[in-house]
Amino acid sequence: MSSPFVSSSLLSSSPSSDLPLREIPGSYGLPFFGAVKDRWDFFYLQGRDKFFRSRMENYNSTIFRANMPPGPWISPDPRVIVLLDANSFPVLFDNSKVEKRDVFTGTYMPSTSYTGGYRVCPYLDPSEPDHGSLKALIFSFLASKHEDFIPLFQTCMKGMFSGLEDKLRDAGRAEFGQLNDVLSLEFVFRLFCDGKSPLDTKLESNGPIMLKKWLLGQIGPVGSLGLPKLLNPIDDFIMHSVGLPSLLVKNDYKKLFDAFYSSAISFLDKAESFGLSREEACNNLVFVAGFNSFGGFTIWIPSMMKWVASAGESLHRELAEEIRTTVKSEGGVTLNAINKMALTKSVVYEGLRIEPPVPYQYGKAKDDLVVQSHDGSFKIKKGEMIFGFQPFATKDPKIFDDPEKFVADRFVGEEGEKLLKYVLWSNGRGVDDPTVNDKQCPGKNLVELISQVFLVEFFLQYDTFSVEMSDSNLTFLSIKKASST
Repeated sequence: MSSPFVSSSLLSSSPSSDLPLREIPGSYGLPFFGAVKDRWDFFYLQGRDKFFRSRMENYNSTIFRANMPPGPWISPDPRVIVLLDANSFPVLFDNSKVEKRDVFTGTYMPSTSYTGGYRVCPYLDPSEPDHGSLKALIFSFLASKHEDFIPLFQTCMKGMFSGLEDKLRDAGRAEFGQLNDVLSLEFVFRLFCDGKSPLDTKLESNGPIMLKKWLLGQIGPVGSLGLPKLLNPIDDFIMHSVGLPSLLVKNDYKKLFDAFYSSAISFLDKAESFGLSREEACNNLVFVAGFNSFGGFTIWIPSMMKWVASAGESLHRELAEEIRTTVKSEGGVTLNAINKMALTKSVVYEGLRIEPPVPYQYGKAKDDLVVQSHDGSFKIKKGEMIFGFQPFATKDPKIFDDPEKFVADRFVGEEGEKLLKYVLWSNGRGVDDPTVNDKQCPGKNLVELISQVFLVEFFLQYDTFSVEMSDSNLTFLSIKKASST
């Protein structure tokens, strides 16, 4: 989604005088076979990061041509121009330069059967009328609930703490994923559904499982089943050649839709005042709550806690000191208190920088344009697909010192805050606020707030903790109860 605050120097339609115009390196290979080869390199032979790094080093360029998965049969056209640096990446936020129609998941779009037959807001370009109405609805609803964010999340976290402690006491270790799934859905559902718990609907305790099955069908083509290497051909056929049909989750989606439709009364009432039908609004709500919010939190919160754990007890002591001192002086966990926690805020931004929860961004060039890396200018033709890999752009060594290292206080102070514009996790820059006219995440500020609240509540309860990470599964090995508050 574009932003009016992106520097014009990065989006110039003509190259800077001191940056030479270069041909974009790279090749798409033979039709069909080139895309299959890149897909196998990406998933099985090299892995994601090596896929990009090896090509960047081979071409001596952070901008090059490649095929992005899933490729033949699922992708209409897998050919993209890859951007891997902080200088060129912001062109993807400028909707005067790029079109964002049907590119939310990449070079393919899942069937609208997953979303009740509707093209939901993330797949709409800002030029489409429904985009503005739907995003304005989300903004308006979130604004009406701003006083509920902190106390609601605090309430939902209580169950997670008790579950974590019980599992550690009984088994000596606690898998965080399931606890976080329950917390995430409980908060999101209560927020949009007037305080009602999903447990009090026909979802009962099955909501997280239903949502994950529904999500898998949509993002599966850019994922993997994680089968043994000998079964890679089967994984490739199911996930990247055929894809999972929406029929497999039809009943689950109906239950999810019905639960939100019967519970999100104030949201759906507000939607009608924006000229939207309750059915269209509810399908969009399931996507916002289930894909953007629940799906995002299930990835992001474990990632954040992994990095905080990796920094060790010294950071834990600093966070606990800042959090407990500020909460005491402010008389509670308030927005004003959280805004004064510079280190806590920096930790959240550093986690978003080093491992953005949504790593990919796409946009199709509306006209011929020129993008600039740090070293050269490159012409992109009208209609070509542009792809940005955020984890490389946000770890650009020409912007950040020790870019691969988690530096907790990186964004503290005046100089640190200047770097926030290079934190690109929300389909926009860290210093920008989303608007109805761009594609920046409408919940950007809410996600950052809730992340800080999570750390605040955690370090009010505990002094330190340790974890292990296997693939994407975070397991707590120990926690130490707070010695003082």
